[in-house]
Amino acid sequence: QVQLVESGGGYVQVGDSLRLSCTVSGGTFSNDVIAWFRQIPGMDQVFVGSITWSRGYTWYGDSMKGRVSISTDKLNNAIYLEMKSLRPEDTAVYYCATGERVGSRPQYYVHWGQGTQVTVSL
Repeated sequence: QVQLVESGGGYVQVGDSLRLSCTVSGGTFSNDVIAWFRQIPGMDQVFVGSITWSRGYTWYGDSMKGRVSISTDKLNNAIYLEMKSLRPEDTAVYYCATGERVGSRPQYYVHWGQGTQVTVSL
């Protein structure tokens, strides 16, 4: 059974940097795309970015473009979301998800983690 576990969230201040981790297990991911989304309560999930597991091709959404970087760590079966210059509007629950189709729509992704909260304060 495929499992994704996010970690690394917490409370930070404006301008800080933070790295989130997504550890994947229970499957083979050679054909997979791993994406990061974020969500504020009552709002739709917003695409942050994605990476292909096999070749490391990345795409970034407009929400955080220029302030985020996604990478893989195949030794540890992990995907990282590095965020910098954080703003209060970046406060959200951040989710990682896997699928076999590149894209920004949540419907493209089959397996999801439970999310990790990031709170950016002034």
